[in-house]
Amino acid sequence: MAQRGAFEGVDAALMVHPAGVDLATMPCIAVSDLTVRYRGVAAHASAMPDRGINALDALVLGYQSVAALRQHIRPTERIHGIITKGGSAPNIVPEEAEGRFYVRARNAEELLPLKRRVEGCFQAGASATGAKLELTWHAPDYLELRTNWPLADAYQRNAELLGRRFFPVDKLPAGLQGSTDMGNVSQRVPSIHPMIAAAPPHCTIHNAEFTTWAASEMGDAAALDGAKALAMTALDFLCDEALRKRVREAFEGESA
Repeated sequence: MAQRGAFEGVDAALMVHPAGVDLATMPCIAVSDLTVRYRGVAAHASAMPDRGINALDALVLGYQSVAALRQHIRPTERIHGIITKGGSAPNIVPEEAEGRFYVRARNAEELLPLKRRVEGCFQAGASATGAKLELTWHAPDYLELRTNWPLADAYQRNAELLGRRFFPVDKLPAGLQGSTDMGNVSQRVPSIHPMIAAAPPHCTIHNAEFTTWAASEMGDAAALDGAKALAMTALDFLCDEALRKRVREAFEGESA
């Protein structure tokens, strides 16, 4: 959308995301999406294994290399993924294997060298087995979030008027971070990405328990309060020339 001009002429962008606590912003880092494919040669795994090239072995070796790499990356970096295809039958040497991985770093500048290190891990699997490697980096990368604090402060004030109580962002556990395409938007226009409590603090997002809470009265209240707080903040922005100036100055100051 951004590449096709969707945000040209837009003065600000606001969104809110469900969580276990209310936060003025979400700690966000850059992420790249990678598909890994190995192509080998199928053969009967018992009668003629010597004629096969095992694509699954190549992927497992690459996966284990990534696991070893994770010991030696920064606390602001993450690598994680899954095997999506590993063969069709246990008595056939897998001729094709595939995985999906996310590579994350504090910003786009630090993401690039980490991507090269991850590529080396998967190239090792190809070298060890003879399988052919295909790496596909899915563009665009999701960039780090640039929170516009005058706008985020306005959102927090409005949400507090609705009875919300915010957890200090600087008190969050180290390493608690995610990624979002809102990061790309925030590089183009002043943006905020607050979090709203739709579940108790002990509940981790992206699991079945959070789904239950999202469908509860607490989840419904979060949807309504989030919509109201965003609308109130938009009205503040539209009606308060001084706020618009602070928002623009903050955005241009970070861009300088």
